[in-house]
Parts: sequence; C-alpha cells; structure tokens
Amino acid sequence: MNYVSHTKEYIFEDDRPFLSCHASTLELLPNGDIIAAWFGGTREKAGDVAIWTSHRRNGSWTYPVKAADEEDIPLWNPVLFLRDDGVLFLYYKVGASISEWVTMVIRSTDNGMTWSDPVPLVEGDVGGRGPVKNKPIVLQKGTLAAPASLEPAWDCFVDLSADGGETWVRSETVPLDHSGLLGKGVIQPTLWESEPGNVHMLMRSTEGAIYRSDSEDGGKTWCAAYRTGLPNNNSGIDLVKTDTGTLALVYNPVRPEEGKTKGPRTPLVVRLSVDNGQTWEHELLIDEGEGQYSYPAAIANGNDLLITYTWKRERIAFCRITIAE
Repeated sequence: MNYVSHTKEYIFEDDRPFLSCHASTLELLPNGDIIAAWFGGTREKAGDVAIWTSHRRNGSWTYPVKAADEEDIPLWNPVLFLRDDGVLFLYYKVGASISEWVTMVIRSTDNGMTWSDPVPLVEGDVGGRGPVKNKPIVLQKGTLAAPASLEPAWDCFVDLSADGGETWVRSETVPLDHSGLLGKGVIQPTLWESEPGNVHMLMRSTEGAIYRSDSEDGGKTWCAAYRTGLPNNNSGIDLVKTDTGTLALVYNPVRPEEGKTKGPRTPLVVRLSVDNGQTWEHELLIDEGEGQYSYPAAIANGNDLLITYTWKRERIAFCRITIAE
C-alpha cells in the first residue's frame, strides 16, 4: 500500500467574509461537486459566528455563502450528510456555551444551493444530540449512526436512526471511569463498521492518547472506553473506511507534555490500517508549521481520500490523497 498523489488547496484565502474559521465538514455530491461547511466569525464563541458553505466545481471553490445564522448567538461544528435519496442534511450546534448547545438541522434538495428553515434535531434537547463533529455513517442494515458526545461531562454516545434521520434513539453512554483520568474524559467520536452489527469508535481524549470503544449490537451498547497507542493532543480527529476496508485516520500525532491535557495542533497526518484499527502504518504528512492544522474531516471516493481541516484558524484547507492498495 502506498500514496500515489497528494494535492492541497485553500477553499478561500485572505478575501473572506469573517476573521476566523474552524470545524469544517465536507460531502461528495451526486453531480461530482464537493460541498464544504465550517463555522466562521470574529472568533469562536462570538455572537456573529455563523455556518458557511462553499462548492468545489470545475476545479475551484465558490466564494463562501452563509447557510445558517442566529442573531447574537454563536453557531458551532457543522456536519454534512447526504442521504441515499439525494437529500443533503446540515447539522450544527446553537448556543452561547457548549453546555447549552441545541442541535439544529437544515435540509437541501438542490445540492446545498438553498436550505430549509432550521428545526431542532430532537425536540427539547439541551446539550447536543446527533453528530457533534464527525459525519454519521450508514450501517449495513440501514441504520444511520451519528457520533455524539456531551460536555461538560466529556462522555460519548451514538444517536441511531432507523428512518433515515427523521427520528433518533440515543445509545447507552460509552462506559468510562472518570476517577482515574488526568483530565475530563472523551468527546467527538468517529465511527466505522467492520461487520454487520460490529461498530467501533475512536475518540478525542484529555489523556494523551486516542481512546476506543466497540459495539456488538449495532451501536446500542458499548464496551468500556480503552486507551490506544495513538497519540492525541486533545484535539479533533476523523476516520473514514474505504470501499476496500482500509481505515484512514487523520489526526495530530502529538502527546501533551507530562501532566498536561493539551498539546500543539501540529503536525497533521494521515495513517492507514488494514486490520480494523489494531495497527496503523504508512504515515503521510498533510501539514505542519507554526499555528494549528487541526480538526480534520474525511470522506472517501474510491481510492481518493478527501479531507478538509482548519489552517491557522484563518482558512479551511482541502486536500485529495490517492492511495494504491
């Protein structure tokens, strides 16, 4: 296995309608275009932070367009998901603080050119249901599984939908003994399914390593979260499973200093696994330098890995990596 090619570009450069941006997401559209979304405004948590989108068509990205906004209330962590019938979903959080998050969802039937009015994903939710950072996946039996987490508890769970995202049932919380931790715990899982009903997650943690949990009942219940050998700087990760079963993990391979719960958000790399995440090899550097290169989002299209990530909180970068197996 090796990397055939690696290209990088920016969705926008200095000409942008916001000072700061973060937490991107992307989806491949039926017409071959790519849509990306992120939150942008004066700074994270500011009241002017909105959700923005751009389309990549004919080799270039369109100028950012605002897709969702709330007056004087920050928006957070958009997640795109394309249903099999062509309906495009955009999930995002609304709230002055993370503990007050409400998950909203809008829909598009024209590839993200126009959107429906926002509605809560789960009526009455406070704290955040549905995907918290990374994309939902469709399990082999058709259930939609959305990787979720709660703060300030710093616990993970999965939201499950048997009707294409119309209604949701919360899984049990991933067991985790917080008493023995250096920091708060785990958040922002990313999911894959190895066999029908066997679902797995990797999680961001405060403990200097990526954590993992596994489910044997389609994501309804989970084993106790356990530490992997993969470093984690308490920053976002993402993973995608290719059509051939290879797992591609995008993350910052950084451990915090002794006694610390956070580390630098550089470099950003991708690594591959062909044994269901037991071992990871073939590291490829995506970006590095001063500042942060973080919060990746990844999808697959054949042998191509399509990745977006935060570039210094000033731009969203996009890269296409082709792998040969």
